[in-house]
Amino acid sequence: MPKTILRNFLAVALALACRGTSLAEELKPETVAAFEHYVELSHQRMQNEWKTGPFLEIDGVDASQRATDYAALKKGDVVTDRLETLDQGRPIPVPGGLIHHWVGTVFVPGATIRQTLAFLEDYNNQYKFYAPEVQRSRVLAHDGDHYRVFLRLKKSKIVTVVLDTEYDVTYRILAPDRAVSDSYSTRIAEVENAGGANESEKPVGDDHGFLWRLNSYWRFLERDGGVYVQLEAISLTRDIPTGLNWLVSPFVTSIPKESLVFTLARTREALVGQASGRKPQ
Repeated sequence: MPKTILRNFLAVALALACRGTSLAEELKPETVAAFEHYVELSHQRMQNEWKTGPFLEIDGVDASQRATDYAALKKGDVVTDRLETLDQGRPIPVPGGLIHHWVGTVFVPGATIRQTLAFLEDYNNQYKFYAPEVQRSRVLAHDGDHYRVFLRLKKSKIVTVVLDTEYDVTYRILAPDRAVSDSYSTRIAEVENAGGANESEKPVGDDHGFLWRLNSYWRFLERDGGVYVQLEAISLTRDIPTGLNWLVSPFVTSIPKESLVFTLARTREALVGQASGRKPQ
């Protein structure tokens, strides 16, 4: 099939799948429970790594792969890996949903942990650095190292999805050379007719299921004349509609990795730009 025809077919089929009211999906309690169980086990592993290591995911791979990864980081690349948390060696079933679990790392030469945290905590200005995926950003509440944050997210890939999201974010300094941050989504609403006079939100958890949960776990390690920034993201979406797995699955599963890479690349770019005095475009 010619590429142009194939692209058009995918666009039409996916638009129908996303916009058809019969394909709207309600977030069910058993789906939420499975996600929370997955997150709980994942967080237990993370806490062990904070205490006993490896602190960075790339330090836990074999020597040959580790050398390759560090070489890529020093060139400015984003190094990623797909993860899966198991329960006693078995996959965790998620009825009605899909869990997407990725980790990525970048190296920011010349940066310090203090500078990196100050940049990430400046939520009122994040939209300037993370556009077009972040359309709006602001602090809802702030108490010490704890923040409540609002972000309007936009993702375009054949169809465009706009989401109003809120998060609880906490930062912790573990040692002079390392810190961590946990971000948990507390509200995600799909926006219809974003920017229009008739803009409205779909009921939370009763929408197309593009994104129901998004947890982000950051690690910062100051070493080698800069800061290594690691982002581990665990998100929850609806399951693939019956009969459209071959079509929709590649679209749905590619977005979490792409967003992770985008976020880390823009973080590195912004911090390097700050060091050189450049302003966001």
